[in-house]
Amino acid sequence: MNNEITGQISVAPEDIKETQKKIKNLSGFIEKINSVLEENISQVLENILLGAIILRASDIHIEPAKKDTKIRIRIDGMLQETVSLDIKTYEALLSRIKLLSGLKINVSDRPQDGRFSIVFSKNKKNEQENIEIRSSSLPSEYGESIVLRILDPHSLIEVEKLGLRKDLLDLFLKEIKKPNGMIIVTGPTGSGKTTTLYAFLKRIKNPETKVITIEDPIEYHLKGISQTQVAPEKGYNFANGLRSVMRQDPDAILVGEIRDLETVQIAIQSALTGHLVLTTLHTNDAAGTIARLINLGAKPFNIGPAVNMIIAQRLIRKVCPKCAKLEKATKEDVNKLKKELGKKIESDLKAPKAKGCPECNNTGYRGRIGIFEAMIIDDEMEEFILKNPSISALRKKAIQKGMVSMKADGFTKVIDKETTIEEVERVTG
Repeated sequence: MNNEITGQISVAPEDIKETQKKIKNLSGFIEKINSVLEENISQVLENILLGAIILRASDIHIEPAKKDTKIRIRIDGMLQETVSLDIKTYEALLSRIKLLSGLKINVSDRPQDGRFSIVFSKNKKNEQENIEIRSSSLPSEYGESIVLRILDPHSLIEVEKLGLRKDLLDLFLKEIKKPNGMIIVTGPTGSGKTTTLYAFLKRIKNPETKVITIEDPIEYHLKGISQTQVAPEKGYNFANGLRSVMRQDPDAILVGEIRDLETVQIAIQSALTGHLVLTTLHTNDAAGTIARLINLGAKPFNIGPAVNMIIAQRLIRKVCPKCAKLEKATKEDVNKLKKELGKKIESDLKAPKAKGCPECNNTGYRGRIGIFEAMIIDDEMEEFILKNPSISALRKKAIQKGMVSMKADGFTKVIDKETTIEEVERVTG
């Protein structure tokens, strides 16, 4: 592995093959990292990064404590403990990460953010593939806590691979073809909002369409669109960034997140004046989005005409295909499915149960899939919004008009043998 260039780690094909042989699961990762701890710190970091990527981890957490430093990696949304480092190794690792990320090595009393790249040479022709790592340092009691987010371009998937029911897939494809209006994707951090929005962008981008994004930060680079990153310290935020984007004659705009009144006003105005606006908002469900927009200061008489569709989503773990077992559902589980899905469920239904094996790191789950609810704002919903209804009333109205809740979507995936009732309830409550 060659790491002479600051801000970039280069990995040769033979290094990838060698590491893949050793790391097939979490125990292989732990064994490999422990075996290189006596080597130089660059080798330690490179093996941690490469191992996490092989295991499809989304984040690496380096957490100093009183006597040692724990490394945990997030796989399928769940943190897994791995190795412990002594203080000397931790300090060397921290310095190496800071150097690569462009962070100030002598600053430890305030948070810092940076990024670097891992460049994979895919073959002897030297064709390359980049994975970006976003780093964040935070002062803590025993040192600086570091989180490395892995931005793997392989997670940029097509709309068809989001895990949508046939009716939702058809609806999404229809809505993103519209020339104007807003599509808002909601959910907590790590719920797959960016993946959904980029799937939409991949579908709508073409030589005849001008697509511009304004993000914080740019997570993935997509060919064929113009991407811009906010810089609040320079006075370039979502609001004035969006105002500048509008002068670039776009057809479609992605606004990374709506956070304030000014941004929501410009976004709504853009949607009302012939632009397709894709954006995100932090709310618990689709119905709560309207209340959130009003709390930010948007007028109800503007929200209805501007918004085309609101999507709420979460990510749930899929059962491991190697070890999952089908067991007869209990009477209680059958009643839960019947109540949420509103239809008869066979009393002898067999549902998946998570077991656990080395393949899935003994969790019983491997990989994730999205669960969704989508609220369409048609003329009837537009009039209903003008009455300033409660979130529960709006949700009830949307379900009456055909919206399937996230929990119901998750339970449909239980019947389809993709996940468990316990997993759906863990995520949706």
